[in-house]
Amino acid sequence: MFAKKVFENKVILVTGGRSGIGYCIAKQFLEQGAKVIICSRKEELLAKAAEELNAFGSCDYKACDIRKTEEIQKLAEHIKNQYGRLDILINNAGGQFPALAEHINDKGWNAVINNNLNGTFFMIREMANAFFIPQKAGVIVNITADVLRGFPGMIHTGAARAGVENLTKTLTQEWSDFNIRINCVAPGIIESSGLDTYPAPVQEMFDEGRKAIPAGRFGTVEDVANAVGFLASPMASYIQGVTLYVDGAQHLNYDKMGLARVMKSMM
Repeated sequence: MFAKKVFENKVILVTGGRSGIGYCIAKQFLEQGAKVIICSRKEELLAKAAEELNAFGSCDYKACDIRKTEEIQKLAEHIKNQYGRLDILINNAGGQFPALAEHINDKGWNAVINNNLNGTFFMIREMANAFFIPQKAGVIVNITADVLRGFPGMIHTGAARAGVENLTKTLTQEWSDFNIRINCVAPGIIESSGLDTYPAPVQEMFDEGRKAIPAGRFGTVEDVANAVGFLASPMASYIQGVTLYVDGAQHLNYDKMGLARVMKSMM
């Protein structure tokens, strides 16, 4: 779909880039000529991922907790010193855990909201102020989730991801004068390392649920990376403030209560 060097010499930051979807996004950008910086909290694992990714192009890394503004500012300073600019920001970092709403305590709720919503906004704000607003140019793609009809069994991340979609629509309008283009990609169930974190009954539910997806399969990390690449590319220059679902039409007909029912059966 893309010219080999469509992102040649572009400087791209991928948060949560050490594994899964983020790793694949970084790899594809490198293969298309970009200079990529990946960040996540665990420096040792991050360094290993960057070493592997350097086989595909110029990959830099810096440990950063997206929940902490001071760490994001240090990351921005690193990018400024090394590259002088940032062209594209991919907000992929995040995390959640399955839980019924009545059993989520304050700590669990705040942890997911702080990571998935606050961290995404902090990263956008700091990179915009450091690069995109002064440059009057920038592209942001936020990775969210299928929250169109709610997210039973994960109300915390559903609320956070819906918040990211709304801030995407808001900033698209507020920052139009700065030529900053912002969109979301909402993956459905993706065959990635993230699925391994769920308990066996939930994974069994996923196996059954695969049959109910109109496309007849789960997505791959490449499916998501392709969508991100499109929205980040000049081919999407007139697309702003939208959420692109990468889910085989799962958001249209999938039984959203499946996860919640499994969790209730485990209690």
